[in-house]
Amino acid sequence: MNKFISLVSLLAIAVLPVAAQNPETIRVHCGGPAYIDSTGQAWQADKDYIGGVTMSSNAAISGTADPELYRTERDFPGAVQGTMAYKFTLPNGAYHVNLYFAETDAAAHAVGARLFNVGVQNERFLTNLDIFAEAGPNAALIKGVETTVKDGTLVIGFTDLISTAVISAIEILPGASGPQMSLSFKYPDGTPVVGTLHYTVSSTALTFQGNVPLADGQASCALFANPSALGLSLEFTLNVNLTDTAGHLLWEMKLGLNPAQVNLAAVQSSNLAVTVQKQPNSAKAASQLGGGRT
Repeated sequence: MNKFISLVSLLAIAVLPVAAQNPETIRVHCGGPAYIDSTGQAWQADKDYIGGVTMSSNAAISGTADPELYRTERDFPGAVQGTMAYKFTLPNGAYHVNLYFAETDAAAHAVGARLFNVGVQNERFLTNLDIFAEAGPNAALIKGVETTVKDGTLVIGFTDLISTAVISAIEILPGASGPQMSLSFKYPDGTPVVGTLHYTVSSTALTFQGNVPLADGQASCALFANPSALGLSLEFTLNVNLTDTAGHLLWEMKLGLNPAQVNLAAVQSSNLAVTVQKQPNSAKAASQLGGGRT
């Protein structure tokens, strides 16, 4: 059972429509030139931005093997929703977006000195982001989120609250590949649950989250073959829950896991069937493994 729970937690990291995967990858060094990182990955010079100005710093950046990636940034002074953004042309499909930040301005080395919002595809992703409060001065911070491109464009927008919105790098990865998992949610009478699966994965260096509406009571999951590619080499926590259309909590799971201790190559596809109570505000659920490994 413990092995199965570990499998569930890892699969929930990348809850994506399996059929929507595609091969496109974009890495942009915001405010800076082209760059080759410590793993040999190529980052393009700053591009596809709408508004803003560039800034740079000579600060020593902690928490990363690629400090140079964080020493430049694009600032968005006066940004309001929809006026300043990055806009990328991409094939339709599912993507994971990583946003890279560092607070290198000494004037903002205090809690509350810089606050801003970030939206992805016109949906709020980060609210009242305070880089210094989360990472400290001159330290790397990565925030990630799952999203879907439906019209050939991916937009990351910024809104200033206190001081200016800033960003050092943007990484857009295609939908995950690897072992698959099907989660099926039903009520005791056998009817499929109508609702949304929510998940948040966080470590000291990275946080990402997403929401997946159920289709006929089901959500398909894909597993990243290498979690360390997303900065998940550290221990992280997972919170995944299911709400119905009225916002009632029907099912919830909270776990901690160290991906370095799990052999993902040995993980195979699996199914999970969950029966939830139909009473409002119920967080109780009876779950059972359906189908097992395939």
